[in-house]
Amino acid sequence: MSEKYRIERWKEIYPPYPSMLRLLMVLDGYRVEQWGSRSQMIIPKQKHSLDRSHWIVSGALKLAVDDVGIFVLEAGDRDFMTAETRYSAQVVSEEPVIYLVGQRAVAAKAKRKKPKKVK
Repeated sequence: MSEKYRIERWKEIYPPYPSMLRLLMVLDGYRVEQWGSRSQMIIPKQKHSLDRSHWIVSGALKLAVDDVGIFVLEAGDRDFMTAETRYSAQVVSEEPVIYLVGQRAVAAKAKRKKPKKVK
């Protein structure tokens, strides 16, 4: 794919469960919000200062990522994009799309220091 954008497709036999997805995103270091957008809604081109991830709970979302390509994410699919990646989106399912949006709590390049052991 690309260094600035990648997708993980849902491979489980069960449908995505929002609480589980939210927990996994938080454990990955994201602040998470749940969003919903109506059918055919267009989300204009934008970029963000921190890394982001979208995890689709239901419906389908088409993303056009500058210099990378156009991708359709369906229920369970998750994407990852680095800070400053420009993209736009459109809901392409007949029903509204419900998705989690995660934004890194801190910039990815900043590394946390390991706690010192207490003797």
